[in-house]
Amino acid sequence: MKGSFVSVAIGVAILGLGALAASAAPTYVGAEKCKMCHKLQYDSWAQTKHAKATADAKAATDRKFDAACLTCHATDKSEAMAGVQCEACHGAGSDYKTLSVMKDLAKAKAAGLVMPTQETCNGCHDGKDHHKHKEFTKDVHAHKVAAK
Repeated sequence: MKGSFVSVAIGVAILGLGALAASAAPTYVGAEKCKMCHKLQYDSWAQTKHAKATADAKAATDRKFDAACLTCHATDKSEAMAGVQCEACHGAGSDYKTLSVMKDLAKAKAAGLVMPTQETCNGCHDGKDHHKHKEFTKDVHAHKVAAK
């Protein structure tokens, strides 16, 4: 009887931990993980100002760099993920990074994939101070051309 109770208690604890893990906020995985399947986009992005945003902000001579700069000049608002990486615009990828999810756009969106819009860009490019307004374009990085 005591063994049954312990087994049930362990089972409930495991289910509880699973529920906690499922409800945890998505986390950033980093551009290197995205690169595994999105090499064309990664290579294109790597040549942009977004990729160098943290380094450029730190090197600026017209203003002092501080932690507030990382709100726009780093992916996770810290230097741990320098630059404006994929997830800064597409959302933290831990829940949509797997191939089985990424193969299905609806599933990927349901798991947190963001398809950027002008509003996404306006989060940093708000036209105030040195944050120049930028028109949204799908050409921020290269995309595969659909075969005809």
